[in-house]
Amino acid sequence: MAGYLKAAIADEPRVLLVALRQLAAAHGMPEVARRAKIERESLYRALSPKRNPRLSTIIAILRGLGLALSVEAVGAVAVPHRRIRVVRTNAKSQRKRKARAA
Repeated sequence: MAGYLKAAIADEPRVLLVALRQLAAAHGMPEVARRAKIERESLYRALSPKRNPRLSTIIAILRGLGLALSVEAVGAVAVPHRRIRVVRTNAKSQRKRKARAA
């Protein structure tokens, strides 16, 4: 199943929905819906050719099929590294910051 979906998404994202629909039908839509914790009718609607389901719905359907979504690098892409400054936002740190500034 994972290889089938991987090949499907490599072609075009729309093909992924066709592949998901075929896999869900093969495993039984009611059972996949139950395991995905979504209504059966919602599963049919989400996998309809005219729909564009949310990512959360796709992830739930994958979970219902016993799969998980993952991301992998496709090549060496140079991404500039930036330092991230973490700023606390709770009330205690805000009072300390105000006291230091005064």
